[in-house]
Formats: sequence, structure tokens, C-alpha cells
Amino acid sequence: MTSQLVDIHPHVISDDNIRYPKDPIGGVQSKWSLERPITWEQLEAAMNDVGVDKAAVVQASTTYGHDNSYLADSVDRSDGRITGVCSVSFLDDDSIDRIRYWIGDRGMSGVRLFTTGSTMSQAGWLDDERTRKCWSYVTDHGIPVCVQLTKEAIPQLRNILDEYRGLQVTLDHVAMSNFTSGPPYSDARAALELAEYEGVNLKVTSRVLTMAAKSEGGTAAALAELVDRFGSGRIAWGSNYPASEGSLPDLVAQLEQALKDLTPEDAANIRSGTAIRLYPKLA
Repeated sequence: MTSQLVDIHPHVISDDNIRYPKDPIGGVQSKWSLERPITWEQLEAAMNDVGVDKAAVVQASTTYGHDNSYLADSVDRSDGRITGVCSVSFLDDDSIDRIRYWIGDRGMSGVRLFTTGSTMSQAGWLDDERTRKCWSYVTDHGIPVCVQLTKEAIPQLRNILDEYRGLQVTLDHVAMSNFTSGPPYSDARAALELAEYEGVNLKVTSRVLTMAAKSEGGTAAALAELVDRFGSGRIAWGSNYPASEGSLPDLVAQLEQALKDLTPEDAANIRSGTAIRLYPKLA
């Protein structure tokens, strides 16, 4: 019997620009969110069509910045089908209050740090002294953090991981690594070497799988390498829908192709087990 399927990287965007005004990080809204936004109701319909059971929906940082209101309202309407991963600035003076609000009062399950992306270059604040209070707080309270970063910022992340040993971090898009070169995936080396930290997890998204499909061995070889390094219990799938082009059925089919050579246990971890460990509300 196929295990349930949990997506830990879709996004939702409201069609009500008055109630939920745009305020993208970096001041520029992402092209994908302008061209193919989807509401929670549209995401739910797509999940139903393809058999995605639950999701940890990630704040659309390049649309709303740190205002997670639409995501939180979507979680409220979902009847437990989704949880939310909110965006918070770790540099702000009131950052702890913001985390308490979005996690405690509004029911989110994790925090997202957006340090780079299609609309901004790699930022350098990840290990800034001003962030230490937040890293300490999320570690002490068991709040998982997903980080979008490139390999240039991995030394900063290592500084944090060395200091906060109980921290759970998930690397969005496997730290934006390039997998097109094929084994031994030299461009991903900096990310793969983070396997030494027990609290580091990988988010294998459609971005990763699309690149891997172009390389020797394809998606199956790339996923096998990640499992060999990290173990499947620290790897979860995220569709990146609708930021990634293609329908949700296409993105799920891409995942299933990548999983085909793994053991049933490893496939189950990537499909849902790791996601539920990171976000227990989805159990």
C-alpha cells in the first residue's frame, strides 16, 4: 500500500489585494506569483485531484514578505489539512514577539528564512549577532526553521549549527544546489557535507528533481545519493507549486519517478514520514 503524501513546499496567494496587500521581501514581487498565483481553495482542489493528503504551506515571501495573514487565515479554513510555515525577520527588535504571535496565537508550525531567491541576491545576515536571540528561541521551543540560501551562505549556517546543537533546519531546494552535472554532484558538495549535523534536513523540491533529470542517472540517482548521505528520515518532498512551472499532478509524477528505486521505507519517509516528524500537526 502506498504511503500518504505530504507536501512541505507549496504556496498560496489571495485574490483579494485589499485585505492582503503585497509587500514582497526586497521590494520586488516574484514573476511566478504575478503570472500563476493560486488561492488556498485552488491548492486544496489540486491536492484532492492528485492525492496529496496534507501540506505544510510555506509563506510566499516574495509576495507578502513577513505578513503571514493570508497563510494563517488559510490554515484556519483548512480544517487541519494544512499547517503554515511563517516568514519572520530575525533582525527585528520584536522578532521574538512575532514568532510567538504567528506560532502561538495563529497556529503556525515553523519559520521560514528567505535569504535569497529570484528577486534578491544572497543576504549576509544569517549569523548576525542580532539573530542569536531568535536562534536560541526556536531551538529551545523545538520550532523547525527552513532556510532558503545558496552555498555562499553555508559557512554562516555552520556557525549557527555549531552554536545551537538542538536546532532543526531544513534546506529549501537542497540549498539551491545544482544537480545537472550528475554524480558526484560536486556543486552540491557544500550542502551534502552538512549531513554531519543531525538537525539538518533536506527539502527535495521540483527544482532539484528537474535539474537532476537532466544528469547522468536522472532523478533516481540524485535521490539515492541524498539518501546515502542523510538517510531518508531527514529528507522530505516539496512541490514548490505553483512557483515551479507545471501542474501539481506533473510534479507528483516527477517525485514518484525519483522514488522508484528506493526501498518502501525510504520512499515512505520522503513522501510523508519526515514531513510529519518536522510538522507533527500534519499527523
